[in-house]
Amino acid sequence: MKYGDPRLVEHLASAYVLGTLTRGARNRFERLRRDRADVNLAVSQWEARLGQLAQSVPAIRPSARVWRAIEARTRPVAQARSRSAWPGWLKPAGVGLGGLAAGLVAALALMTLAPAIFLSADQAAMRSGEKLPQSYVGLLTDAQGDGKLLVSSLRHGRTMTVKVIGPIAPPAAGRLVLWAVPTDAPPFMLGPVPTSGSAVSMLPDTSEKLLSKVRKLIVTLESSERPAAPGPVVVFSGNCAKLW
Repeated sequence: MKYGDPRLVEHLASAYVLGTLTRGARNRFERLRRDRADVNLAVSQWEARLGQLAQSVPAIRPSARVWRAIEARTRPVAQARSRSAWPGWLKPAGVGLGGLAAGLVAALALMTLAPAIFLSADQAAMRSGEKLPQSYVGLLTDAQGDGKLLVSSLRHGRTMTVKVIGPIAPPAAGRLVLWAVPTDAPPFMLGPVPTSGSAVSMLPDTSEKLLSKVRKLIVTLESSERPAAPGPVVVFSGNCAKLW
């Protein structure tokens, strides 16, 4: 695998932070982190971006079922057996949940309770000697909570980047469209959504003017090239956060 490709490093770093890598891929990536400062920086930047984004999500209390699933997946079997006398809510149980769903719930809970343990964007940038640009960022997930898209745009820029971070099946008919949902105005279209890789779209104005009052982003399935309003089928959704 060509680990010298910056695009591959970015993809692996984002998947590592989101928790979507398989066990083998995660182990290989962690070995790569020990040897390469640029890989460590990419991970720190993704932790900063998604950490600040998670703080915009309302606090939730994970159920006991989720904690049992996390413990079952993270505690070694021998260690779990040696602690069988623990209270029932701490005992490992073979509850099958998607790795990302459990990982996201645990990460959101941890970020909400102790956000200071995550690097800020500025702290991550200091490692490379430069400041990260102020940006609007959105993490969109499907109905199961699996991360699918990362949307970003410079605060005063006129372009928007939509990056696929999870598998997306191309629709059999129609196309995927990204919408901004302001707090005090009707939703407006931002642009098309790719099903793989990434895409850059031109915006009609700066992100600051378009997104300053936007708190939510959604993706709908549309049959029209230029729909006037979002259709009823919402495929992905997420918060829009300010990184500054």
